[in-house]
Amino acid sequence: MTGYCDSAMTTPSPFSFDTPADAERAAELRRVKALATLVLAFTLALFVVAKWLLNVHPAFGFVAAFAEAATIGGLADWYAVVALFKRPLGLPIPHTAIIQSNQQRIADKLGEFIEVHFLEAGPVEAKLKEIDFGTFIADWLRDRKRSDDLARFALRLLPEAFSATETSGLMTFIIRRLNSQLQSIDLAPLAAGTLRGFVQQGRHQILFDDLLRVMHDTLTQVETMAMIREKVRAELPTLLRLYRADKFLVNKIVASATAFFEEVRADSRHPFRGEFDRMVLNFVDRLGTDKAYVERIDGLKRDLLARPELADLARTVWANTKSFIERSAAGETQVLQHHLAGMFVKAGEVLASDAELRGEINQGLVAVLRSFVADQKSGVSTFISDQVKSWNMAQLISLIEVNIGRDLQYIRFNGSLIGGLAGLALYTIEFLLRLL
Repeated sequence: MTGYCDSAMTTPSPFSFDTPADAERAAELRRVKALATLVLAFTLALFVVAKWLLNVHPAFGFVAAFAEAATIGGLADWYAVVALFKRPLGLPIPHTAIIQSNQQRIADKLGEFIEVHFLEAGPVEAKLKEIDFGTFIADWLRDRKRSDDLARFALRLLPEAFSATETSGLMTFIIRRLNSQLQSIDLAPLAAGTLRGFVQQGRHQILFDDLLRVMHDTLTQVETMAMIREKVRAELPTLLRLYRADKFLVNKIVASATAFFEEVRADSRHPFRGEFDRMVLNFVDRLGTDKAYVERIDGLKRDLLARPELADLARTVWANTKSFIERSAAGETQVLQHHLAGMFVKAGEVLASDAELRGEINQGLVAVLRSFVADQKSGVSTFISDQVKSWNMAQLISLIEVNIGRDLQYIRFNGSLIGGLAGLALYTIEFLLRLL
């Protein structure tokens, strides 16, 4: 590795130090490397001097032993560290440049390690459960500016979505599916159920009161009374017509009928109302079960869905909606954007106040993301492996050197110190044995 050789043994690093922190670490690395090289040179010089002065005094033997072993230890550790990353001195020594030689295997093992130990279902689920997605979404939506941005983004996408729907044939498919679903709906039981609920709520009595009022107003009109009088007059004997009995009878009939209507309208428990209830309920029962009614309603439904006016109405609504969205997206009107933004803010406020809903969102997202990670973890492993295989190893080694090289350089200091102490200890033992 370039960072672990003496400066004379290095080549320029392809790694560029773009940040001040990188430049500072690189400068510190150069300082420590130079110091380690000086220590190695010092122990070598000390060994030479101690050997030369060995005849002057026996103590120089101890110094020479320490310096010799320290030099060997420093060189050995320099070799060990450099061999991890490159071939020392460029020599084709076996089992050197270990990282470069095993790049493919390291890449595969790293990808496998990430897949097995980092992307397992249990750890992934545990980590996802620590995240409160519901609160995050609620807080995000409640921010008016974010909701405005989201509404603006949605509006920009809607015109393209409308156009894609038209050109892709999706609109035709939707219309056919919708028409098929409408054709399959059995309206008779639905209409019967709706009317039964209408009757149970007593709302039909309002219609009944309106009907009585209309009948009262109709009977008291001059034109209606004249028509009834003509009918009565035509049925009376000639003698009674001479005495104008038709006028008397019409007045009595109209007065009796209107009085009856007023009596029914004023009495909520009038027996006639009960008869009306039974009549309506009987009609509702027949509507849901009588085959004739069912066929008639189905025929009406088919005729209505087959009318061209309905298709024209759908196209007109679609065109108007598309035009309005396009104008909103172009900024010609802010109505839809303000409405969407307000809807998002309101949704955020509702979500923030509903702990149960937030819990359901969290559970749902955890399940979805856990399943997604489980399905994609093999792909992630392959991606990591491929990326590592494509790395420029010279740049990678330079990166490692800048970040951890300073600590690795201290191995050289330790090697010199430990080697020197070991050499001193062995020489001491040898010296004592010679004295025996």
